[in-house]
Amino acid sequence: MTAGKSDSDMGFREFNVGFDDDGIRLDRWFKRHLPDTSYTTVAMWARTGQLRVDGARATPGDRIAAGQMLRVPPPEADKAAADPDKPKRVRERVILSDEETELAQGMVIHKDFQAFVLNKPPGLATQGGTKTTQHVDGLLDALQYDNEGRPKLVHRLDKDTSGALLVARTSRAAAFFAKAFSGRTARKVYWALVVDVPSIEDGMIELPIAKQPGTGGEKMHIDEAEGAPARTRYRVIERAGNRAAWVELQPFTGRTHQLRVHMAAIGHPIVGDGKYGGAAAFLTGGISRKMHLHARRIKVDHPDGGSIDVTAGLPTHFEESLKQLGFEESLGDALVLDEKTAPTREQVKSRAKAHAKSVRKERRGERRGRGVVEDKKVAAKPGAPKTGGPRTGAGSKFGAPRSGPRVEGAKPTGRGRPGGAGKPRTGPGAR
Repeated sequence: MTAGKSDSDMGFREFNVGFDDDGIRLDRWFKRHLPDTSYTTVAMWARTGQLRVDGARATPGDRIAAGQMLRVPPPEADKAAADPDKPKRVRERVILSDEETELAQGMVIHKDFQAFVLNKPPGLATQGGTKTTQHVDGLLDALQYDNEGRPKLVHRLDKDTSGALLVARTSRAAAFFAKAFSGRTARKVYWALVVDVPSIEDGMIELPIAKQPGTGGEKMHIDEAEGAPARTRYRVIERAGNRAAWVELQPFTGRTHQLRVHMAAIGHPIVGDGKYGGAAAFLTGGISRKMHLHARRIKVDHPDGGSIDVTAGLPTHFEESLKQLGFEESLGDALVLDEKTAPTREQVKSRAKAHAKSVRKERRGERRGRGVVEDKKVAAKPGAPKTGGPRTGAGSKFGAPRSGPRVEGAKPTGRGRPGGAGKPRTGPGAR
């Protein structure tokens, strides 16, 4: 969510829907980003036409999409201040059990005045839903401490995905982090075990994703015609023969189930992801059947300056699987996080087109310059025969045809170790 300029006459506020809010209901958006605004108020705004999505009237049950613009009336706090007799609504703090409090506080791996970073365990949902009673959002009252406001989620992880989850402690921090995620300046690094070994060891997956019809929005699929753009970079860290690979994943967009859908689409489903990989997503030999997808690291600018850069430890089943396959955990952390994102396919084409155009322009200039020289030679020697055109051959600038514009791309990283490529080990001692 990114806040925009407000209407100076009416006091309306504008918010841009972020990628992490793609597909949610409008009332859920208010609960997530403006929790002090009640459902009754949202419904009243909708009935009176004050609530708009891309300029059109909206209802609380409407689904919103990333990139849409929400127009929201002035905050209720202003109305309450104008009417001193109207009691101010105060959210009551939820009383959690000792076990719930211990679970919530035990997940904290980073804490400052503006944010927490949690290490979410696998199997715990980020938010509530149908038949979901325990979730991270419901445990955040245990992290309020002496603050007036309740901590707020700014992004999500799938229920079976573990790892780093950022939580804002103040409304200012929530707005700041939401802008970082919607603007794609926040960096997230995931580790995953995948089935088989990708033939390209450092690649970019660019496949559009949409909700799969008939699944009620619970499952996504690749849809070239109607899907939303989605980009994922992967790097092979280590391989276990041809059986499995340990990969680093960096999402450059925030589509639902993006990493799982993309890896399954290129034929390498994440180990334990039966939803997208089917029976082929499970390895024999005692490897856990749980999902092997972990948000290893998160790096984002801090509202007060500097940055938050936190690494989350692996869950037990993932750590044991790495050891069983002979992988060394330090290899993954040794990979350097690129500060610049890889260019999109459109950017590569645009650069190649511009390069080709400049080459053609240079050639035309050379031809014109050479033509002037030849005309002078003909004028100096009246009996000289006319030339038949530009010379070609081994000694000519124009003799060797060019193969086309050069396009820079990622180089294979061998087995994923820093410093270079290498042939995979084979033989009895190979992993």
